[in-house]
Amino acid sequence: MIMKLVLLWVLGLWSVSGIDLSRSESFLSYLDEEVTVSPGSTTTLIVPLTLIQGAASKGAVCLDGTLPGYHLHRGFGSGANSWVIHLEGGGWCNTIRSCVFRKTTRRGSSKFMEKSINFTGILSNKAEENPDFYNWNRVRVRYCDGASFAGEGQNEANKLYFRGQRIWLAAMEELMAKGMQNANQALLSGCSAGGLASILHCDEFKNLFLETTKVKCLSDAGLFLDATDVAGGHTLRDMYEGVVTLQGVQKNLPSTCTSQKDPTSCFFPQNLVSNVKTPMFLLNAAYDAWQVDQSLIPSLADPHGLWRACKTDRSHCNSSQIQFFQVREKRYLVRE
Repeated sequence: MIMKLVLLWVLGLWSVSGIDLSRSESFLSYLDEEVTVSPGSTTTLIVPLTLIQGAASKGAVCLDGTLPGYHLHRGFGSGANSWVIHLEGGGWCNTIRSCVFRKTTRRGSSKFMEKSINFTGILSNKAEENPDFYNWNRVRVRYCDGASFAGEGQNEANKLYFRGQRIWLAAMEELMAKGMQNANQALLSGCSAGGLASILHCDEFKNLFLETTKVKCLSDAGLFLDATDVAGGHTLRDMYEGVVTLQGVQKNLPSTCTSQKDPTSCFFPQNLVSNVKTPMFLLNAAYDAWQVDQSLIPSLADPHGLWRACKTDRSHCNSSQIQFFQVREKRYLVRE
């Protein structure tokens, strides 16, 4: 079956530089918003955290060995048998040091996760904000592995558990038991690192359901590109290589890709989407703020700050800098 792929490439969007990797999803997403509860909020839906109690016996644990979790708000009316599963984003860890640090945050341990979060954007229960999904069963799966729900392994010396794939499986098993198995339609979405995860797991998600269930996937700001930076280096590739190697991601990458390319290449969505059979939507900015700041113009590639003004505000770019972006836009922009 030929994959139905819709690429929504948003042109001209720009943001400030200096984006922190741990907060990347708040800068990248068009359908999602930050997870934290707003003090004194009375109108925004607040949904409690549910820990997956049976996950530990399956080895499905966060980086520090704590239980993974999710937030679920039940659907109603015409949406009672429809489900949106949203995979949280939040960067990656590619070294022992960065993963050890991540254990001290909500991105690596459920001990530090918010006990309740706001459901906004695609998870909102307000028809005026979220007309297509407001009455569906809406789930946010928390991200605490640092490898886009794809790792498999551990580092005993530093008590690190790389169990992203097991977390994914444990979460899906629990949600199926809570009624998702009866879904008549289901959408797997994700933002940033979660958007990459929604691509990696799209066909797996489809295979959970009966043939009669309508299943689609959405990657929001998850189309990370294997691009060359302004100094001719491959900053993002180098980082991804660390993630794939350290966290044992290779064994969970699609064989349709790994049979032809190296494992690191198969962590890049551009090498995955053509083999995804399930209908998929890709939503991304042509000038993605995080990728501009961290992949195309990382600080190490611009030691003299020649690009600093340009990457902060494109009106400050000179003609050669504008050409740099335009060449990359033409190279990667796909229209159907």
